[in-house]
Amino acid sequence: MAIVGFNFTKILAEKNSGVRGKVDIKNNVSVKNVETAELALGESKEKAIKFSFDFKSEYSPEIGKIIFAADLMYMNDGPKLDEILKSWKKNKQVPKDVMTEILNTVLMRCNVEALMLSRDVNLPPPVPMPKLKK
Repeated sequence: MAIVGFNFTKILAEKNSGVRGKVDIKNNVSVKNVETAELALGESKEKAIKFSFDFKSEYSPEIGKIIFAADLMYMNDGPKLDEILKSWKKNKQVPKDVMTEILNTVLMRCNVEALMLSRDVNLPPPVPMPKLKK
């Protein structure tokens, strides 16, 4: 159905040393927890799922890092939510169609934020920027 909320719970941008030579940047997203949540919509409460995840951009050799922790709220009909929770509890996986939607939202929000933070602490952008060639 829909992603109805996104909330950063931790934002860290750290630069340890100056950038010299080749820099390797590794980006990673990991889902830490999936649990039920209730959302108040007007007079009623609706069932939802809260996905908690971490996003990391690590610059090596030991140049710096950008880390986010966030929660994402997802709503769908009851049986779909039950299927997602059952799959997570059983084997720590989420159905691919739902995970694709979740990860696309997480990557869009975190990459934009990481791009701005990298500029603020004078680190190279964590995602490749378009470049013109002669």
